[in-house]
Amino acid sequence: MEIKILELAKDRARIVFVGEGHTFMNLLTDEVLKDPAVDVARYTMEFQHSDPEFFITTKRKDPVKVLREACRRISGYCDDILEGIKEA
Repeated sequence: MEIKILELAKDRARIVFVGEGHTFMNLLTDEVLKDPAVDVARYTMEFQHSDPEFFITTKRKDPVKVLREACRRISGYCDDILEGIKEA
């Protein structure tokens, strides 16, 4: 996955996720918002097939760390699904 960091500060970030669509961005946004340190998490897509820009602000926590933790949880969910399929 290719990303482009547009802005990075101790309590905010703006990141473009190249080639991603609404499916992944909705999942990421929902998962990031589960962290109590997150103030705002949202994404925008200027046009239907443009790359989404993700915006996050936090309280007392590095936004990149929040994103990494959310992605690890998402990966864990996928591992659980694959394990369930193997067992079926």
